[in-house]
Amino acid sequence: MLRHEFQPGRLIAGLFLILAAVLYAGDAGGAWETPWFVVIPVVTGGLCLAGSVSAVTGLIRRHKRSDTRGAQAKSPT
Repeated sequence: MLRHEFQPGRLIAGLFLILAAVLYAGDAGGAWETPWFVVIPVVTGGLCLAGSVSAVTGLIRRHKRSDTRGAQAKSPT
């Protein structure tokens, strides 16, 4: 039994924010040098990608929901 729906947009947003945190942590730890402006495209690109994936997921779920309602309305039971 599922407790909630899988939301791939939130997964993608979380992955990109974790990537930004790893970039800063590596810079703070001295593993590499990360310029301050590198994180801006990582975060904004990740949020844009997450928004796009969420929109597509919502459209797919709405389409599937309308298909199941249409099939129930057409059945003779």
